[in-house]
Amino acid sequence: MVLVIVVAVLALLAGLAANRFLRPLLLSEDDDSGMAVKDLVGPLLTLTVLLLAFVLVTANGSYGKAEVASRGEARAVDQLVEAAEYAPAAQRAEIQADATCYARAVRDQEWPAMADGDGSPAPSVWSTDFRRVFREVEGKPVFGMLVAADNKRSEEREERLTQATASIPSAILWFLLATLVITVMALGICLPRRNNRGQVITLIVITALLTTTLCIIRDVDRPFGGIIDVKPTAIAEAERQANRDFLTHHTAADLPCDDEGNRRNV
Repeated sequence: MVLVIVVAVLALLAGLAANRFLRPLLLSEDDDSGMAVKDLVGPLLTLTVLLLAFVLVTANGSYGKAEVASRGEARAVDQLVEAAEYAPAAQRAEIQADATCYARAVRDQEWPAMADGDGSPAPSVWSTDFRRVFREVEGKPVFGMLVAADNKRSEEREERLTQATASIPSAILWFLLATLVITVMALGICLPRRNNRGQVITLIVITALLTTTLCIIRDVDRPFGGIIDVKPTAIAEAERQANRDFLTHHTAADLPCDDEGNRRNV
């Protein structure tokens, strides 16, 4: 980073020195002629648009990964419930109940916490219970299926929590905001002072578009806490199916958790 700053400063100084000493030798035109401010605004606007586009693509990639991880986790929970059908009745009921409670804890406790980039310990209570039940069927054919599904669930949850944190550092967002401000101010300086209604309207539209792009970047970079957020639809559907299978042979009162995935006091 130091090297980049040094080279940029040296390039600026070299350019100013060339303007001061070499320009009079190479050109015979007046010193007052040359590039106007409006000639410099074009490259600045292009740079701003390119930066916003690049960062938007990065933020959108993080959003896509968060959505894929959420769906993958829900599928893994569903696979756990399906694999439990091959386990003995006692373990089958426990796994289906734990899957229901796990999905509830993710949906009602961890999902809101991810809006601030945090997680929740509530789902871990039930993932620990999964492994306890797995040990009871160790050595049976269903054991490998259950472990594989649980490993997939764990990986997808970890990826989901990773994507909940901002992928774009705050320094970059502040830099983009500063670039936007400089660009808009430079465009405003170049507007004619009279008969400028069309130019003013155009400047307002450009400012609105650049501002909207930056807001979208900020929002998409928080896939679980913005306006354009990832909904817990997939995990809610997994919870519904697990609960349905559990209620086939049991009642809702037999579940070891409440509606939010908290363990009941026994």
